[in-house]
Amino acid sequence: MTTTGGFRLTTIAGIDVAIDWSLLIIFTLITLMLATSLFPTWHPDWGLLLCWGMGLTAAVLFFTSVLTHELSHAVVGRANGVQVRRITLFVFGGMAQMENEPPTWRAELAMTLVGPLTSLVLGILFLWVGGLVAGQVAITPEDPGKMIAALNPAATLFLWLGQVNIILGLFNLVPGFPLDGGRVLRSLIWAISGDLYLATRWASRAGQAFAWLLIATGFTMILGVHVPFFGGGAVNGLWLALIGWFLNNAAIMSYQQLALRTVLEGVPVQRLMQRQLTRIDPHLSVAEVIDRHVMESGQRVFPVEEDGRLLGLASLSDLQSVSPEARRQTPVSTCMTPLEKLVTVAPDTDSITALGHLGAADLNQLPVVEAGRCIGLVRREDILKWLSLHLPAGEKISI
Repeated sequence: MTTTGGFRLTTIAGIDVAIDWSLLIIFTLITLMLATSLFPTWHPDWGLLLCWGMGLTAAVLFFTSVLTHELSHAVVGRANGVQVRRITLFVFGGMAQMENEPPTWRAELAMTLVGPLTSLVLGILFLWVGGLVAGQVAITPEDPGKMIAALNPAATLFLWLGQVNIILGLFNLVPGFPLDGGRVLRSLIWAISGDLYLATRWASRAGQAFAWLLIATGFTMILGVHVPFFGGGAVNGLWLALIGWFLNNAAIMSYQQLALRTVLEGVPVQRLMQRQLTRIDPHLSVAEVIDRHVMESGQRVFPVEEDGRLLGLASLSDLQSVSPEARRQTPVSTCMTPLEKLVTVAPDTDSITALGHLGAADLNQLPVVEAGRCIGLVRREDILKWLSLHLPAGEKISI
């Protein structure tokens, strides 16, 4: 998951740690739930300031635990040849962004299992520390509320963190791709079939099925039905449905990303690019470009060249930026996007890399430049055409 609208927090062992703005939603909700509901219920004698202070501390430590979970993936992944340069914390937890797929099913299995194991170890550790700092507390099975109320703030904090980390570790083991359990499932299918693409397809379908089960369960709870384990209530049901919606989208996107990489990786852009281009002189007026070239060509972007060297690109939006009254006196060189502001690619650039540039800069085409000359344009529609010809029959991917 990228951090659209977020910011980089820090760098740990060469890995950027980023926070998406959506994290503030769940961070606020966790703090609010703990400070106004859970802690006051457990400890009626706690003051308002203590409840809010403990709620804020617990939320920070919870997301520190999530970050530790993701860092464990990254460390083991790097040891197995998987490049992880960024970890993003967002509304539903965290995600280590891999730049390449694991080289073997064993590498994926090791990288995947370490995350839930880290959460489970953290959970056990927090429970142990919580027990140590609790001191002498009378165990009263017939009145657990009284026993909880006797805990000091530190013990309460560590015991809560222990529980949620164990729940986090177990939830991630659910075989719904791209959860860790789904990746374990993919690695096992990969081991049996020897086909990563096939394994990802089936793991993605399992993830979607699990996601729709969560969505259906959530809506059932919204309608007032009490569901075993999940309980009831419209708010809980809404959260469950939102988690299901997120997992469904993540499962689809994870499969599509692998499909894109499989079809486009190793395919140079010179195989896809448009070579027959109308090129324009920088001294032509905007009006001349429109009259001579725009209306007679299907191009939407024109390389501006002088003596065979690319100076920039003139798009329809660039031409439109000049008022109709000024177009006859305005040379196209004054409104074009100059070369130094363009994203360009070399002829041997992988098409998957070019697609990444298109998406990152929200562009529809990239000039293919060699020795200062524009030898073609690779467009989003060219990549879509290649995909339609090389994906399995019936599969469609949006880019």
